[in-house]
Amino acid sequence: MADRVNSAIRRLANDEPAFYIGSHAGAELGFEAGVAAADTWADYLNIGMEHGPLDLAGLDQFMKGMASVRTPTPAVLVELPFEGRNVDIVHANAWQIRQLLTLGVHGFLLCHAETPEAVAAVVEAMRYTFRGGTRGSGGQGVASAIWEVSPAEYLDRADPWPLNPNGELLLGLKIENRRALENAYLTTAVPGVAFAEWGPADMSMSHGFRGVRDDFQRPELQAARQRVFDACKAAGIAFLDSCTEENLAAQLAAGVRISGGTPRLKELAAELLAQG
Repeated sequence: MADRVNSAIRRLANDEPAFYIGSHAGAELGFEAGVAAADTWADYLNIGMEHGPLDLAGLDQFMKGMASVRTPTPAVLVELPFEGRNVDIVHANAWQIRQLLTLGVHGFLLCHAETPEAVAAVVEAMRYTFRGGTRGSGGQGVASAIWEVSPAEYLDRADPWPLNPNGELLLGLKIENRRALENAYLTTAVPGVAFAEWGPADMSMSHGFRGVRDDFQRPELQAARQRVFDACKAAGIAFLDSCTEENLAAQLAAGVRISGGTPRLKELAAELLAQG
């Protein structure tokens, strides 16, 4: 689609790398913060609510602040506060998905995505009832204003991509512990998932280490990364991993398509793409 609302999907749909900013906690929310974020260079903004607070009021004002400057706004993905350890946890917390989507966000990361049933329940909560999901009518008027579309068009487009080729919502998985790793091929294959990562710090802790960067190169951790990467390839979805200026060319050549980044990293990626 030429008129994509979700700036990250615009990149991924063309097999181009998408770069994000935002950490696991400490997001500055509120109207003025949204105004300041509206001209970001990034393809999406990550809002960490797994470890940061579930600040619905602050995020509401943040989205409205961005929309006061630019619509559609830059894409915003929220790290969900609850984990995907089992389907009961997801069902008990699906209200968070509904309320966050009403604010106009563009997708989620599910942390500790351990079972395919839990992942499928998140997809179900993201989809409207007329598509077999559990999301009901009521929030589309607010969200559509952030997306700069009509409420009727929002209903058409607020659906997970690439399950729906015209969808504008992204769901990513954090396969970041040994139980999740065991099910990696099953969870990444759930229809509605767009990308996954291996969560090196948490994966390290699940192996009995402290989650420090030096541990990431241990053979068992590198094997975990490779398994998640291979699962993403098998499922035909994007893989998220850390890129630097030094390893960017190798990472892109291997198939990494999402990374935290900087303006310079995005420029280098564009140069590499231009070189073919």
